[in-house]
Amino acid sequence: MFKIFLFSIITVATVNAQLKVPALSPSSKTTQTVGLTEIEIEYSRPSKRNRIIFGENGIIPFGELWRTGANAATKISFSDDLTISGIALKKGSYTILTKPNESNWQVYLYTYKSGNWTNYVNQKPIVSFTTKTIEKKEVSESFLIYIDTITLDSAELVFSWGTIKIILPLKFNTHEKTMSNIEKVLSGPSNFDYFQAALYLHETQKDLNTALSYIQKVTKAENPLFFQVYRESLILADMDRKPEAIEVAQKSLELSKKAGNKDLIRLNERNIKKWSK
Repeated sequence: MFKIFLFSIITVATVNAQLKVPALSPSSKTTQTVGLTEIEIEYSRPSKRNRIIFGENGIIPFGELWRTGANAATKISFSDDLTISGIALKKGSYTILTKPNESNWQVYLYTYKSGNWTNYVNQKPIVSFTTKTIEKKEVSESFLIYIDTITLDSAELVFSWGTIKIILPLKFNTHEKTMSNIEKVLSGPSNFDYFQAALYLHETQKDLNTALSYIQKVTKAENPLFFQVYRESLILADMDRKPEAIEVAQKSLELSKKAGNKDLIRLNERNIKKWSK
């Protein structure tokens, strides 16, 4: 009985005594929305620590396959279909492996199945890309994957470490999906829905006539807000209907003064002056 009791104490002590120390290559999880698409990147970030990174004497020799991070396989997920460097890719989760070279990198994507990156080495990638390396002045101590240069329907996937980075352009079918959403919502829309639809169509310059139609459903309703009327003036100006734009801007200016919004007061006054020339 005493032996069983002693064994239990030792077992509990062993479990409770598991040592937790900082990771040399800590895990990272990045999420980014581009248009209507969610992107998630999960990877570990090794650091330079006074070492040569790429090349003959580096920790990652040129021409050798790299897990593109550390520890488990690097995983990237897209909630919608897209193109990367002009190549179509279905929505889903993918493992990224790369082969750095002196003047370019080869990037390989595989359907994500497990965190063991060596499982993908002998597999055929779903898609592959070759992209040139870019020298940068600042030094990135830790490896970084991030989304940059974000628009409503595009972005850049950037890999950066040391003084080297590579960029893969991403493109999404945001407009098609947005218009589908607009059509569904506008079967029973609110003024907010019309404003959001007008805002999108104006900002993308896709269909100014429809944008004007939608915004005027809002501004001609009871008690329109100053920023809604301001948007109507911008749309009219972009349609080269300056006299109407000035008239609407004056209305927005009055509403902005009542609301005490200094930014819109300034913008309306500036636009009225500019469009009156």
